[in-house]
Amino acid sequence: MTALDERRTALPVPDLSEEGLAAVTAELAGTAQHYDRSGAIPVAGIDAVHRAGLLTATVAERFGGPGVSARDAARILVALGEGDPSVALLAANTLATHQGQAAAGSWPAARYAEVLRRSAREPTLINAIRAEPELGAPARGGLPATVARRTGDGWSLSGRKAYATGGTALAYHVVWATADEPDGDPEAPRVGHLIVPADLPGISWIDTWDHLGLRASNTHDVVYDDVALPADAFVEIPRGADGVYRDPAAAAGPASFGHPALYVGVARAARAAFVRYARERVPAALGRPIAETERIRTVAGEIDALLAQAETLLFGALLRIEAGDTAHLPQLSLLKVQIARSVVAAVETAVAALGNPALTRHQPFERHLRDVLCVRVHPPQADAALLDAGRRLLTR
Repeated sequence: MTALDERRTALPVPDLSEEGLAAVTAELAGTAQHYDRSGAIPVAGIDAVHRAGLLTATVAERFGGPGVSARDAARILVALGEGDPSVALLAANTLATHQGQAAAGSWPAARYAEVLRRSAREPTLINAIRAEPELGAPARGGLPATVARRTGDGWSLSGRKAYATGGTALAYHVVWATADEPDGDPEAPRVGHLIVPADLPGISWIDTWDHLGLRASNTHDVVYDDVALPADAFVEIPRGADGVYRDPAAAAGPASFGHPALYVGVARAARAAFVRYARERVPAALGRPIAETERIRTVAGEIDALLAQAETLLFGALLRIEAGDTAHLPQLSLLKVQIARSVVAAVETAVAALGNPALTRHQPFERHLRDVLCVRVHPPQADAALLDAGRRLLTR
């Protein structure tokens, strides 16, 4: 048996048929409102996604996983987002980590094998912990205040991070930090990620998440206080040829389309809720369902058009990449912006047309509206993407 064979863990092949994904959507939707109200970790939804084999869908075949494409990963996240976007966000971050390992193989082999063995047994959530209270989003520039100091046999990690989605449900943190090394360059220190098991001593949580949307995502602050890590825990992010550090989150890539995908799912859920409400609502003065009126039918058409636009941009971009067409890669950040605009407009259109019933917590529309607005915070954000595109266009 080769060393590679020893590292392989047989992982389930998920059912990616429309019927299979719809079943998971329905299961998540059954508990989404409960977790939105309580803000608790959505354990029922996470378990459902794990049982369906979706949390490991992007594990590469060479590691024993199904190695689904970026397009199928987006299909998964659309389905999860339609059911419960908080669960979908936790899954998106985990799937993106496995996509990154499939592409770059940067994790230590033994550690990643450990992750996969655990993933076969139970939900194993992973997230890149990057934002900081003072710095904000890394995509905006700057270096992390979180520091990994070289010790005799490894690293000592210290710092505070903000918006650490997943909270105590995480199994592994991938922590963005600056390396403090005796032989390092203090003017240009190494920057990278440290792979941190979530149960190590020195990790504590501060319950800061009290948000408009994605309330069950548990996106709290986390503190690392001299967390001891082995030498191979640090994975460097290389600087450019000019020696300048450029954060990889500053520009969108195919794997980052998981985030907009889950919000396409939110817009789908809002469309389905609009259809149900329109068919069931029979005002006394009208004497028939509002679905039979031209106004509501026109609104439904507008919602459908906006959703069709978002889905076409999402899957069209990924299909072009699969076909070997890379001409649009510099525009991926712009496409994310346009998908975000479309899904927000779709949900807002539904809410605006229904008035008070859409704003009551007895209906799901206000929850869908709160959740879909969170699409705007994922990097690169609209202003940065537009500025970069304009600069590129005008300085060719």
